[in-house]
Amino acid sequence: MSPHEPHPTYDAVIVGGGHNGLVAAGYLARAGRSVLVLERLDHTGGAAVSTRPFAGVDARLSRYSYLVSLLPEKIVRDLGLRFRVQGRTISSYTPVERDGRPTGLLVGGGEERTRDAFARLTGGEREYAAWRRFYGMTGEVAQRIFPTLTEPLPSRDELRRRVDDDEAWRVLFEEPIGVAVEERFADDLVRGVVLTDALIGTFADAHDPSLKQNRCFLYHVIGGGTGAWDVPVGGMGALTDALAAAARDAGAVIATGHEAVRIATDGRTAEVTYRTAEGEGVASARHVLVNASPQALAELTGDTPPGPAEGAQLKVNMLLTRLPRLRDSAVDPREAFAGTFHIAEGYRQLAAAHAQAAAGELPTAPPSEIYCHSLTDPSILGADLVERGYQTLTLFGLHTPARLFERDNDAVREELLKATLAQLDAHLAEPLADCLALDADGRPCIEARTPLDLERDLGLPGGNIFHRDLSWPYADESTGRWGVETPHASVLLCGAGAVRGGGVSGVPGHNAAMAVLEAGQG
Repeated sequence: MSPHEPHPTYDAVIVGGGHNGLVAAGYLARAGRSVLVLERLDHTGGAAVSTRPFAGVDARLSRYSYLVSLLPEKIVRDLGLRFRVQGRTISSYTPVERDGRPTGLLVGGGEERTRDAFARLTGGEREYAAWRRFYGMTGEVAQRIFPTLTEPLPSRDELRRRVDDDEAWRVLFEEPIGVAVEERFADDLVRGVVLTDALIGTFADAHDPSLKQNRCFLYHVIGGGTGAWDVPVGGMGALTDALAAAARDAGAVIATGHEAVRIATDGRTAEVTYRTAEGEGVASARHVLVNASPQALAELTGDTPPGPAEGAQLKVNMLLTRLPRLRDSAVDPREAFAGTFHIAEGYRQLAAAHAQAAAGELPTAPPSEIYCHSLTDPSILGADLVERGYQTLTLFGLHTPARLFERDNDAVREELLKATLAQLDAHLAEPLADCLALDADGRPCIEARTPLDLERDLGLPGGNIFHRDLSWPYADESTGRWGVETPHASVLLCGAGAVRGGGVSGVPGHNAAMAVLEAGQG
């Protein structure tokens, strides 16, 4: 038997070779455990991959997940990863038409520039002062909460003591984020920019009583202890390639084309039945770590599945021959697109889009945000494309729940893409279509993915990029010590659906590995 093929018994079997599974494999293998990773597809990486989506074009794009904030430096350091991120000097640009003229809000490039941009948009100092106070508060919270993500789960009271700020706790953990946004900010555009971080992949109103928008907001502002969202150098696949290499170098066996179909456990050990093109096999282990959704876990173990999950986003990848010119001539497109370019994301626009989608209709003004990876990291493009000035654009649309696509996924995708790009074109001095590159077959270099596409391609339940609603980062009666435990002592959940999962973080993978190592010989 080849040393790279599965054998019958391991200390740990990991189902799924996404980034969290690879993190767990790296930690366990480095600790001397024998590890098998079973991956259904012919490659590792899950949603954190880089691909060349356009025929004959040397552009390697982060096809699904695309920015990094929640990955602790601790994981990069512990696993010796050859991977780095690059910060963005511009945070965001949000175009708008005011009094019949194009303008907008550029955040970044230094405090003075940002203050001037707020004054230019709002006519005074008030909004910028409120902005500074609000994000000063979230920055303090980030510094206190982010280090806890790779520790055993604190209780709610312990986390509150750690935050040590009653106002911040109320704003983030107890009342809908819309209350804080409306109390602190007066300008509709500024309110919308703040709210967007509560809605990424999360279909909710600003005042949703479930507070799932607050949980989304929290994870978007605590990353790295700063809330900064950085560009993965080489694309997102550079991270998962580095993780796979680190796991293999430590001795883990990674078997692609191996689909787990069943997990049987008596509480002390477990057996994973897997299927390949050649037939079925079985691997036994003291621990099985499932890097898949809670729904997939339930299917594997035969347990009652959780309630359905639903994604609510449109992902669009593009390659341009040049960046389009803006109607707002006061802003350089190379700055506007370097950060997050907000489209149709005023506060009232976001509320209207949510209301329409909740009523079963596509938003007439679909909100979305764009950024250009290649401005910060041109290494994802071939040298010829860089020399000719080509650029990438990544678009993420909001408030488009999976239910809207069920009648005809292909037709609704095209309708939504057309409406989304029309919202962008309204702020451009030239149509985006005039800037799109062509592939080797003469087709425009643009691809769109709906929640139903993500469910089909990646197994994301309902296309939900977090596998389910994000959780609070503290323990309750349903969690274990690390937030990865299941009803079966020998089976752990190390995917995005674990407590403190979601985003490209590696946190559930780290925590599941720690749970195994704490359990002793595994």
